[in-house]
Formats: sequence, structure tokens, C-alpha cells
Amino acid sequence: MTTITAEREATDFFLLMDHLTPQEQEIVSRVRRFVDDRLLRVINDYWERAEFPQELVPDIAELGIIGTTIQGYGCPGFSPLAAGLVALEMSRGDGSINTFLGVQSGLSMGTIDLLGSEEQKQRWLPGMSRLEKIGAFALTEPGHGSDSVALETSATLDGDEYVINGAKRWIGNGHSADVVVLWARDTADGKVKAFIIEKDADGSHPAGYRAEVITGKIGKRAILQPDITLVDVRVPAANLLAKSTSFRDASAVLARTRSGASWEATGHAMAAYEIAVAYAKTRVQFGKPIAGHQIVQQRLSKMLAEITAMQLMCFRLAELQDEGDLTGPMASVAKMFTAEKGRWVCSEARDILGGNGLLLENHVARHLTDMEVVYTYEGTDTIQALLIGREITGVSAFK
Repeated sequence: MTTITAEREATDFFLLMDHLTPQEQEIVSRVRRFVDDRLLRVINDYWERAEFPQELVPDIAELGIIGTTIQGYGCPGFSPLAAGLVALEMSRGDGSINTFLGVQSGLSMGTIDLLGSEEQKQRWLPGMSRLEKIGAFALTEPGHGSDSVALETSATLDGDEYVINGAKRWIGNGHSADVVVLWARDTADGKVKAFIIEKDADGSHPAGYRAEVITGKIGKRAILQPDITLVDVRVPAANLLAKSTSFRDASAVLARTRSGASWEATGHAMAAYEIAVAYAKTRVQFGKPIAGHQIVQQRLSKMLAEITAMQLMCFRLAELQDEGDLTGPMASVAKMFTAEKGRWVCSEARDILGGNGLLLENHVARHLTDMEVVYTYEGTDTIQALLIGREITGVSAFK
């Protein structure tokens, strides 16, 4: 297995890590140790079998990172920068595990924190912060991805329960989650709202809830994402999140989490670059290490420059979020840029390793295919460009 630890400090070319607080530095070290000592030792086997590494959940719980920026309820209350660094370091290890954490902390717990009543927060967040309850976020549908505002899943009030019918797709953890944050259109007023679907006392999902794991993925193979069908699923009316009133609330949740994709892209790129540097120093061709060839040095230089730009963008995103000045178009600029550059850096790293870059044991192939997923989710490159274009011109190209 290629060791990347020795190359890591050289990746921080502009010394950004020197400006972290002692607490932030400790968080980085804590997650990095987990990645090196536990995650990288097992992830390839699970990834190849397309299975989630359940054995890692207790270790992840002990890291004290679940809930990231949420204050109280057993959550750590991290700064936006600390939360971003968690995503970066975890993605340097594996994208599937980072997605698991993003769904848990950002999307499912984040929705409850933003839109739930105090009673609802007390009911669900503490157990989720300890990973005793696993969460899922069900927004995307088979016919509605980028245009999820047009979702068709319905919720109809019947006495003291809502009856939910519809379908969802690409729902991380949705096959096994204890707490599913599901978005459906209230037939009474036509508004999209968030409902909590919980497992029954026997550990099964309620009648009418069926999840079938999607197979054949080329990336993020160690996070399971099912198709979900809902046929007359009954949910207590008390499980409608109290502050959920329209699709704007879903957009608010996504706005809070979108910068996480930029941190992830940067983590994948850093890992791939570090592996490429280590490999180039030891791989001998034509009588010397390939690191001594001009074209390899040029490629590594350009990779490092792009990574540095990605890092600077992510650090600035965290500052803007902390100051309350981060806007959707700003996050879109960062996501569009980092996803494109992260994809390119991983591709370059794979090529520098030649045929060996195709092997899971060298990790680059996993980062490369995971970047294909990052390039698509949290808003495709095209969608991000249209969001930015609307900001620039004042004209929407969506209609």
C-alpha cells in the first residue's frame, strides 16, 4: 500500500495549516490518525465488494465530530473551518466515508437543527450525535434531480397522521437509516415540507417503505444508496418538522452544506497528488526515478498550483460562512471550480502512476472515480454555471 503520510506537509504549500488554532490543529490530527490507522487499512476491500464498513462506526463515533457545526445536543459545535477540515481529511482517506458523515451531520442532522422544534431536536439529535441513530436525507427522485423543486412525492394529512406516497433515488443510508428526513409535497397547500420517517420498535421501517440498494456504481462504492418507494407510509403529524414550510427550507439546508463538496474535492486532489509525488520519487524508468524527468516535474507543479487555489477558495468559504456573508452563488463558484480541478488532478495522478494507477492498492483509482461522483452531486457543473450566470446577468436560464 502506498504511504501518503510522508508527503502531506508539502501539500500545504502556502502554509495555511500554520494559521489554525490549537483546537483546529488537534481536530485535523485526530481525523488524520483515524484515516491512516484504521480507514486506509480496510477501505479497499469494502469498496471493491461495494459494502459499507460498519466496523468503523464505533471508531468514527469516538472521534467526536458528528454534528460538526451544530451547537448542543451532544454535537461539537465546530467552526465552519473546522467542519471543512474534517471533510477534507476524511476525503483524503475515502469519499464514501465522507459522504456517510456528510449525510449524517450536514443533511439529516442539519435539517433537524435548522427546521425542527426544540422538542424535535431533543428527540433525535443526541442519539444521532453518538451514531446510535443513523440518518438519511431523501430529496432526489427518479425523475427530479437538478429540478428537485418539482418533486412529486406527496403527503396527505389523515387525522393525526400524514400518508406519504412517492419515490426517492440516490438516498445515502436510506436502506438502513433510523431517521429519514424525507421531503414531500403537502397536498393541502402544495408546499414542499420535511417529514421524519423513523424505524418501528422492532427495527424495521414502517409498512409501505421499501428500499433497494443501487448496484453497479463506479464510485463511492462503500456508501450504499438505494431507490426508495413509499406506498401509503403513515407518519405521525408530529414528525413534520415544525419550521418546514416550503422548498425554500430545503434550499436553505443545501446552502449550508454545499461548501462541503468543495472541501471534499480538495481532499481527493490532495491525496492523489501526494500519492503521485511519492510514487514519482521511487519509480525508476530509463535509469532514474521518474521524478527527475522534466515533464513529470511540470505536471506535479501544475497539480500543486491547482490544489493551492482550491485550498485558498475553501478557507475563504469558511471565513465567509463564519461571518454570515456566504451566498449561494459564492458556494457555486467554489463547487464548480474545485470539482473540475479535483477531477483533473486525480486524473493526472492516475496517469503518473501508469498501469499501477489502476490498482486499488495504490488508492488513486478510488479517488478518481469518487471525484466523478463529486463532479455530479451537490449540483452538476452545468447547474452551478447557470446559478452563477443568473447572478452575473440577472437573467435566469432555467426557464
